[in-house]
Amino acid sequence: MFSSSAPKRIRIGDLLVEKNMITETQLSHALQEQKLSGRKLGNQLVELGYVDENELLNLLSTQLDIPFVQLKQFRFDKELVQTLPETSARRYRVMVLREDFDGLLLGMADPTDIFCLDELQRILQKNLKPAVVRESELLDILDIAYSHASEIASLAGELDEELQESAVDLDSFIADSVDSDAPVVKLLQKIFEEALTNKASDIHIEPDEKVLRIRNRIDGELIEQVMNEKRIASALVVRIKLMASLDISEKRLPQDGRFNLKVKHHNIDVRLSTMPVQFGESVVMRLLDHTDGVRSLDSVGMPANLVARFRKVITRPHGLVLVTGPTGSGKTTTLYGALSELNKPQKKIITVEDPVEYRLPRISQVQLHEKIGLTFSSVLRATLRQDPDILLVGEIRDAESAEIALRASMTGHLVLSTLHTNDAISSALRLLDIGVDGYLVATALKAVVAQRLVRRICSSCIQNHTPDANELQLLATISKTRNFSSVVFKQGAGCPHCNNTGYRGRIGVFEMLELDAAMAEALRTSDINAFAKAASESPNFKTLSEAALEYAEQGITTLDEVMNITAQIEELT
Repeated sequence: MFSSSAPKRIRIGDLLVEKNMITETQLSHALQEQKLSGRKLGNQLVELGYVDENELLNLLSTQLDIPFVQLKQFRFDKELVQTLPETSARRYRVMVLREDFDGLLLGMADPTDIFCLDELQRILQKNLKPAVVRESELLDILDIAYSHASEIASLAGELDEELQESAVDLDSFIADSVDSDAPVVKLLQKIFEEALTNKASDIHIEPDEKVLRIRNRIDGELIEQVMNEKRIASALVVRIKLMASLDISEKRLPQDGRFNLKVKHHNIDVRLSTMPVQFGESVVMRLLDHTDGVRSLDSVGMPANLVARFRKVITRPHGLVLVTGPTGSGKTTTLYGALSELNKPQKKIITVEDPVEYRLPRISQVQLHEKIGLTFSSVLRATLRQDPDILLVGEIRDAESAEIALRASMTGHLVLSTLHTNDAISSALRLLDIGVDGYLVATALKAVVAQRLVRRICSSCIQNHTPDANELQLLATISKTRNFSSVVFKQGAGCPHCNNTGYRGRIGVFEMLELDAAMAEALRTSDINAFAKAASESPNFKTLSEAALEYAEQGITTLDEVMNITAQIEELT
């Protein structure tokens, strides 16, 4: 049975026309588009830009006399949500929000769907009260609430039992398990689905003495799931090796490979590394989601003023531009964003990479293979005979590759590359350290972008934060002249939306150094102190710590993340 607040069926299009929120012409066009797309009419109107989503949902809430619940700020109970089977929740775009003495409050993307309520009543056997919610937020919570942790554990147990029955030749048994219903295949599928749902960048499969650990790196931190079925570790490794066409009989040496798979309509490129460890083989898989293609410079997270400066630098006909930072800081994303803008029919672009991470049309991409002599230096020399306008050098590793890249940039080529340094100022000095002549660096180097990733505060559990003594000292160190007493800093309390970490998602922090005459002269004479002084006094230069602190002032990240950025830089200086 429904509560007295159960909605009557209404015609959303007619209601919007009646309220003068859309015209008859717009409704007619939306209905035509709806026939092609299959979307709900409300979603179609929002997609076409005829009505604002918030205005539509508030109208439904008022008209149907039901609440409008903002799910981003809603603390949901995962166990309560799971009382409704996942298939029904996703099919009807609905979730259980709350249980009261008089029944269940349901969050619905379309609370006018009476037939949906009939079916949910049959499934849940309780009094139902609908509320309207934003569909995008609803789907986000369903991904979190119906995580596959318990399903993964169940499949692990099923695989363990099957392996006990087929203990004669494990490798042959797993290699022959091509059926998609085989436990090892289903288990791997759920592991990848769980990683993708949580936006993990890496999956670690680590056999221990008595257990198997599967850890996902989410927002830079590892989240662990422990399984008692240690025996399944070798089965998973064999299956993954087969997917990457690696040698399943070789267990004593590290191996590298890659493969592609499709998970939940996402095209994932997986880079794989195996390592023999004490209790078997450890596997780490880096996940690259190619579904949305290469990001533009405007979407990599760089502030608008830095994007404008960076665009100006990369449109110069020649010179060396460096993007620096530690592994996983987003350097490749930034460089590919630059390449996507430079990729024009009039320009010949060649990249030298190890490995090639994204495939780009029109660009000649070279994958290194050092075992056959296809090294950075040999390929770089060959690329200069290919008449390029722009070169991307995956990484400057030594004096030889650095010198070739610098000389190429002095002979009419724009060269983009990466360097593993802690900040922009030390990048130019690193080139001197590895043995490159100062005059080469001074003449060729035009700009350096350094970047890091900091974690965003979870918007569902954000709260005010009073800085402690260490954080006050940090503020005084970063900005000696400012008074932060009026600034309200934020942090996350921890909630189901963010796995109780207080953070959800990451954002890039950038600093950009454009070389001027004073810096060039200091490099030419290899005067390190003079270069550092000239760079720090540059009017447009803002350090990584200052950029991170700005995000903290805006309530995007925490002072703890600012301290981490500052500590990383100080440790490497």
